[in-house]
Amino acid sequence: MVYRIRAHHGMCFSFFQGKGYSGEFTENMWEMKRKLEQNPEVVLLDATDDVCAHCPNNKEGVCISAGKADEYDRQVLTRCGLDAGCQIRWEDFARLVEERILSAGSRREICGDCQWTDLCGL
Repeated sequence: MVYRIRAHHGMCFSFFQGKGYSGEFTENMWEMKRKLEQNPEVVLLDATDDVCAHCPNNKEGVCISAGKADEYDRQVLTRCGLDAGCQIRWEDFARLVEERILSAGSRREICGDCQWTDLCGL
């Protein structure tokens, strides 16, 4: 199985604590986290993905916060040296996010204005 993942969600999974937009969203996020722990192939997107499927901001496949989320995706892809639509193993992508963004102290530059930023700590 190949999962569809928004690039910026590569950061979100590092900090996920079971909080989210709704119970349905949180349950889906836990399920996706479990699936990704199996190191599947993922296609990196700059649009709604398998996580967004249960987000209340997803209106018929379009994020109502698209401008902000799109910029987060662009920043993550650029810093990781990847392009939207590329297919990669989850662990390889998570390692790039860790090395090039999180350990580099760049997370706040990318998504410091996110409503969940206080959960991330970095």
